Amino acid sequence: MEREKFVINIGRQLGSGGKPVGEIIARRLGIRLYDKELINLAARESGLCPACFEKADEQGRKGVFATLVGYLRAPFTGYEGGNTNNILANESLFRIQSDVIRDIASRESAIFVGRCADYILRDHPRCVNVFITADEADRCARICARVGCTEQEARAMMERTDARRASYYNYYSARSWGKASTYHLCVNSSVLGDEGTADLILEFAARKLQEQF
Repeated sequence: MEREKFVINIGRQLGSGGKPVGEIIARRLGIRLYDKELINLAARESGLCPACFEKADEQGRKGVFATLVGYLRAPFTGYEGGNTNNILANESLFRIQSDVIRDIASRESAIFVGRCADYILRDHPRCVNVFITADEADRCARICARVGCTEQEARAMMERTDARRASYYNYYSARSWGKASTYHLCVNSSVLGDEGTADLILEFAARKLQEQF
């Protein structure tokens, strides 16, 4: 019997291992993980170049930006045709990504990393919302190993990126990024490591969804 569709949404601090943990879970369950790939999907749907979405990726600032190439098609904006000179609000880009996330969740079980997916899919009957954090030293070490930077640079990157993610999430969801009451489960990956954190999330998800994983 085919398993009923479900989603696991992962919020994360930079360097906490959110994406690697998500990849472990996706591999074990045989489902897809959507992260940066989602930007490219949204770009193909809208007719915008992926670079335009990169510029707005997890940016919480309200307003518009004029460095756009391409145009939005009518199904997404309600406009009659497109104009390469249009200035698009970040809200329009968020709406496109939201449409893509909802479409994916309606067709398949999946894991979403970031992108306010837990809020966008708040009406999904079978979702598990997780936030992953880690000890600061472990986060620094992971970032340094990944990008080859100094500890000082890693700490600055953590502060900058987490502030940007919080701003984006809080603006679009009117909730609090990283606050325990926002999620079903919060976990510190430093305690169990990536594999152990994946084990814990899978056990929790199985109980919440009443599934056998």
